[in-house]
Amino acid sequence: MSWETRGVYGPYYTRSRRVDGRVVREYVGAGPLADIIAQADEAEREARRLERGREREQLEQDRELDQLFSAYSAGVDELLRGVLEAAGYYRHKRGEWRRARGQEDS
Repeated sequence: MSWETRGVYGPYYTRSRRVDGRVVREYVGAGPLADIIAQADEAEREARRLERGREREQLEQDRELDQLFSAYSAGVDELLRGVLEAAGYYRHKRGEWRRARGQEDS
């Protein structure tokens, strides 16, 4: 998206867009109407830039929450393991908790 001047002609506004995977330059025009279109294009670019920034911030918050939840989950797992082992259970090879032989229900 740029203003160009070629030869003796005054500045005119062009923008690039993709058509079938190729970049195509599109002549928009010159004068006040082209200036308004250029400002609208700039506003769209700014809005997309801000949205990407918000998405990055949200992704970072999600990562922080994920780390917090992982730490919490590890703590709960450790607590549960301690309680079950104290109650006479052991971890079977498939990850199941089983009561040790000779243990009576209390």
